[in-house]
Amino acid sequence: MRLLLDTHVLIWSVSEHERLSARVNELLSDDRNTPVFSVVALWEIAIKFALGKPDFDIDPKVMRPALLAHGYEELTVTGPHVVAVANLPSIHRDPFDRLLIAQSQVEGIALLTADRTIAEYPGPIEFSI
Repeated sequence: MRLLLDTHVLIWSVSEHERLSARVNELLSDDRNTPVFSVVALWEIAIKFALGKPDFDIDPKVMRPALLAHGYEELTVTGPHVVAVANLPSIHRDPFDRLLIAQSQVEGIALLTADRTIAEYPGPIEFSI
């Protein structure tokens, strides 16, 4: 199963496993599952890393090749992903998260999130921290 990781879950999967729930750690360690990171999450990390935000202290230039080397799949942004954002209810206003939700819905990939608000959206979304 492909598992799309929201930005915080992605960061924690690399640097702070202890912040992930036992369920997420179990899913990520199962060889039958493929962790997927969106370029949207990488973009958010790059912006917040450049701004010096404390929760975003991982250099995206180092993170991306490391993720790929460890078997993570990269998900690019496509036109259908962008168009699907227009159909999302106004539950969450964060543009990064809205695009991740749309990608999850369009691709039919389970989105693992640490954000309760994201978990309110319909689709294959699992709240787990």
